[in-house]
Amino acid sequence: MDRPDQCPAGHPRQGGAAMILLASELERSFGETPALRGASLQVERGEMLAIMGPSGSGKSTLLHCLAGILTPSSGTVSFDGVRIDGLSEDARSTLRRERFGFVFQFGQLVPELSALENVALPLLLNGVRRSAAVKQAAPWFARLGLDGLERRRSGELSGGQAQRVALARGLVAGPEVLFADEPTGALDSLTGEQVMDLLVEVARAEGTTVVLVTHEARVAAYADREVIVRDGRVTSPALTA
Repeated sequence: MDRPDQCPAGHPRQGGAAMILLASELERSFGETPALRGASLQVERGEMLAIMGPSGSGKSTLLHCLAGILTPSSGTVSFDGVRIDGLSEDARSTLRRERFGFVFQFGQLVPELSALENVALPLLLNGVRRSAAVKQAAPWFARLGLDGLERRRSGELSGGQAQRVALARGLVAGPEVLFADEPTGALDSLTGEQVMDLLVEVARAEGTTVVLVTHEARVAAYADREVIVRDGRVTSPALTA
């Protein structure tokens, strides 16, 4: 079975590489509609990168290919020196579960679970015992200003509170890369700024690489570097000089 910590030939991954993500000449279509047309991108370890572009430009498809959610029809994606575009779905699922974290526009919390259980969910999926997972998840509530909300379900949380719970869930397992797809898109300006302040603060403290998709310049301004996706291509330099 494919393993996410080995390349197809069985060679060990190159953990010391400065580049943690590398995409080269990615092509991806949905039916007859091309989403990516030769997109290339590099992301440095510990960097916060904002991917900008208008609606339909291909920026979310690019993020999904980087994260192993989608596979490109051509081109390559490497994580930590190892190609992941050719891994099996099971291997990519393991990679996403064990080494990546995710925050999406609407949080996507599980409505049947409490806020605390939602944060603990990635740990439970990784086989951590429930008591240990809950213990590891609990400190995030004080850290993100959510004290007292542990037992509430998603329907009992404000938009900003729910997105902070989603941020905690994305970071609780200590991912190497956090993928954030329009994390403030459903929030008002003030709440969005509060969520971004927390995202940057925690990512810096944890040493987490962040790949952020947004169409808002004020959100992209939090990043170390911005790239622009237009018509399925990265049109600004993938690396600064």
